[in-house]
Amino acid sequence: MFKKRKVDLIGSRSYEFFMLLPFFIGFLTFTIYPIFWALRWVLYDYSGFNKPFFVGLDNFARAFFRDKEFWNSMVNTFYLAFMKLIIEIPLALLLAFFVNNKVRGSSVFRIIYFLPTVFSMAVIGLIFTILFSVYNGIVNSALVGLGILEQNFNFFGGRWPAINVILLVSIWSTLGINMIYFLMGLQNVPNELYECATLDGASGPRQFFSITIPLLAPVMQMVIMLSVLGTMRINDVVLVMTNGQPGGTTEVAMTHILKMFFNFGAVGMRRQYGYGSALAIIMGVILAIMTVLYLKMSKRMKNVY
Repeated sequence: MFKKRKVDLIGSRSYEFFMLLPFFIGFLTFTIYPIFWALRWVLYDYSGFNKPFFVGLDNFARAFFRDKEFWNSMVNTFYLAFMKLIIEIPLALLLAFFVNNKVRGSSVFRIIYFLPTVFSMAVIGLIFTILFSVYNGIVNSALVGLGILEQNFNFFGGRWPAINVILLVSIWSTLGINMIYFLMGLQNVPNELYECATLDGASGPRQFFSITIPLLAPVMQMVIMLSVLGTMRINDVVLVMTNGQPGGTTEVAMTHILKMFFNFGAVGMRRQYGYGSALAIIMGVILAIMTVLYLKMSKRMKNVY
């Protein structure tokens, strides 16, 4: 009986290994291999067609001292990440409070808020591009009809109007999933704590800051991390809505890096695998530093609460 149980245990472990094998192969193929591929060409000037030419650290020097477009894209990226943080997180928490209350129709609103999450970002970007179109866009028509604007406004004709439209789309597309995270956290807070606080004379705001926020801290830490890192890697909605226009002023870090590998048929621009690899390494280091700093801050917040 002991031997049979031992064989079953070995068979169970083999089954678990084969279950994990497809994910392991995908991780090696789409994560580990691209990292080593980028490290291979990071010290070369290579377009995929010419003979690789060793340039040493010149790719990094170009990124830090000569590529103004890259740092412009970094400014746009950090702006989107910061604005999403201060707008989306409180709004998602507010919506979670609303749908968590046992009011009539809360389940319907929960579905409505979550729906944008299931749509492709490319489709969402295309829809909002049409909505904010300067010629026949619904937004322009509504603003002119209400008398807010005297004539149609080109939302994609300037850097900051276009960036703010991208910000609006990004918030709209991920607000629902963050609301669900907060909702799950709120549903795990015992009602007895609020009842005891009410008997002790604690007001609603006092209960919110003394009970709700501390118990939601782990969920909030996760939501903040996912929001910031997700925004730092944003690219698809920018490519669909502006493709970096006008004049490359709405590029974000990932679209700028992507265009080093795929020039999208741009006239006079060639692929730059070596320089693109250097930018990818720099971006990876920035994300790693941000993650480490955030984890340290999270530990301090955990000790406070």
